[in-house]
Amino acid sequence: MKTITKVGNGLMAVVLAAGMTACSKSDDAKSSSSPSTPAGTTAASGSEENLGYTYGLDKTFKSDKPVTYTMMYNDNEAYPYQANWRLWSALEEKTNVKFKLSVTARTEYENQKALVVNSGDAPYIIPKTYDDSAFVAGGQIVPISDWVQYMPNYMNVVKKWNMEDDLKIKMHSDGKYYSLPGMWETAGGGYSYVIRKDIFKAAGVDVEANEGNWTYEDFYEALKKVKAYTGAKYVWSDQYKGESTLGIAGPMFGTTGGWGIGSGVLFDESKKQFYFADSSNDFKDYVTYFNKLVKDGLLDPESFTQDDETARAKFFKGDTYVINGNYQFLAEAPSKMQVKDADLYMIVQPGGPKGKLQVENSRLENGIMISQNALDDLGKDEFIKMLRFVDWLWYSDEGQTFALWGVEGETYTKDANGTIVLNKDITYNGMNADTGTKKLNVDFGFANGNIAYGGSKELRFSKMTAGEKDFMERIQKYREPRKISPPIMGNTDESEEMNLISKPLVDFIKTMTLKFITGQEDINAGWDNYVAQVKANGADKYVDMSNEIFEKTKSMLGY
Repeated sequence: MKTITKVGNGLMAVVLAAGMTACSKSDDAKSSSSPSTPAGTTAASGSEENLGYTYGLDKTFKSDKPVTYTMMYNDNEAYPYQANWRLWSALEEKTNVKFKLSVTARTEYENQKALVVNSGDAPYIIPKTYDDSAFVAGGQIVPISDWVQYMPNYMNVVKKWNMEDDLKIKMHSDGKYYSLPGMWETAGGGYSYVIRKDIFKAAGVDVEANEGNWTYEDFYEALKKVKAYTGAKYVWSDQYKGESTLGIAGPMFGTTGGWGIGSGVLFDESKKQFYFADSSNDFKDYVTYFNKLVKDGLLDPESFTQDDETARAKFFKGDTYVINGNYQFLAEAPSKMQVKDADLYMIVQPGGPKGKLQVENSRLENGIMISQNALDDLGKDEFIKMLRFVDWLWYSDEGQTFALWGVEGETYTKDANGTIVLNKDITYNGMNADTGTKKLNVDFGFANGNIAYGGSKELRFSKMTAGEKDFMERIQKYREPRKISPPIMGNTDESEEMNLISKPLVDFIKTMTLKFITGQEDINAGWDNYVAQVKANGADKYVDMSNEIFEKTKSMLGY
């Protein structure tokens, strides 16, 4: 880890219940007490007139005096950290705030985060946090739901976008949550299948006419037509070792897999209880489907072992006609195709036995933890001031637009309709691919994953090409939203016990999933033994504990 000392140069009921019932303690400058000041009033001392900074809805946060906050920084190799990025100087000009960063390589970020938090040396602000559960018991992270009433933009977003149910999944057994998630007004499109539409059309498959209604079985029939037309050894050779494909197909079959495997447990809304999905008949149908693709020469069995570059090379050369990807992959792919006039298209994810459902059902992104050091070092008043800066940068329209697009008049302009127009000499997310000589993230530091996430539907759409907007609109038109399952809010001991069950259990399921799909293990002959092994690995106990915990916490979750 390296430390950069000068950077500036270069749920409403859930939220309120958790955030406004804290007990009052001392307001000493070094106090680590929870807040007691009612929402909308001043901090521990003074008045709104002499706070020493401006904040609030439709107001830019600005400190009267220069202030520096420490922050962990996830250094992505795709846009390596630069001290002279315009991001830093523009942020200081706007807010009089700069960061002292602990810069850590992306590949080491999670390990370093655990090290500094557990040692008590964590910076004040810890972004890019996907799961805060490992840090709750140690007391080094502020239960931020106790403090959100001091964040007017955050509270406004929760209320305006009805984020209460979304936020429940962040709660722990004490009814609090410990990280501030990025929040989107609408769910994203996620990953899907990028296909050669020209080849599908030549094979007699009218993708655009049928994708609204097709299921995975319809997709199977379409793949067979493409194979018959092309004579290809395999129609589809996947990247991400098949993890994305298995993840997005799982909900359509009523099971889990790939990136979405979780613990193999799902929630039955009708019975209001958890059950183990990955040894059910639905799971058997799921692996049987993908095994059929492999047996019929439609899906390359190397999809589950090859590296991404190998899968992409097959697609770019024209040897295969389907590959999993997100829209960033699709935006970059045309320039890499080695086939003249290849027409690439991202399809709406097929439906399945459980319906035509949206794959993405959460509107939350990774989030921000605030270390106890911030409260201890700053004292209550200055801590609240820092939260109001965080509130502006991560949750206000102005702050989110700044983090994503930069400085109006420098990196972007707005047209007569108020639409953001990226400068022609700057490229980002497939925009200005032919004219851009500079990159928004690489050369300026904006669109930076440490601070640029969450926002309105308009902001989300502003970073999309016309094709990606069309993809999003097709998903919303053709697919039904999925209900978010409740969290399993175990205490520290319960969570530890469940993790000890879950890890080997999930490892076993992943191994057997690939064996079933690739034919190394016969599904019918080996099924009963597989189910028995899942039970032997603790699936029943895991489900029993999940339901016991749910019974204890369901009133807190609104059930």
